Amino acid sequence: MPTVPFAPDFSPGEIDVQTLAQRMKTGLENVQLIDVREPWEVERAAIADFINLPLSAFAEWETQIHQHFDVEQETIVMCHHGMRSAQMCQWLSQQGFTQVKNLVGGIDAYAIQVDPSISRY
Repeated sequence: MPTVPFAPDFSPGEIDVQTLAQRMKTGLENVQLIDVREPWEVERAAIADFINLPLSAFAEWETQIHQHFDVEQETIVMCHHGMRSAQMCQWLSQQGFTQVKNLVGGIDAYAIQVDPSISRY
């Protein structure tokens, strides 16, 4: 699987699952939501409104990122546990995105702490 280069000195902004859940209740206007998991993972467990950009398909979408997302808008990135999304956060920052946040613990933490109806895997 292709991966986004990860610099050890990069530290993305973070958002915890409780904060995300609260913000989702009040509306996430002007927030971009990206899920970097594989399509089979999204079929198994998902949070509404996240756009799926699987890292394994990086070569297919990476040149179009600026056409679909605003570098100035807050961008929250999610994966299963938070590692792949941290890589994506770094890459987005390298592309000029200024408000990138990694969902700490990913969808697994969201399922445990916020919405137990979401399947865990």
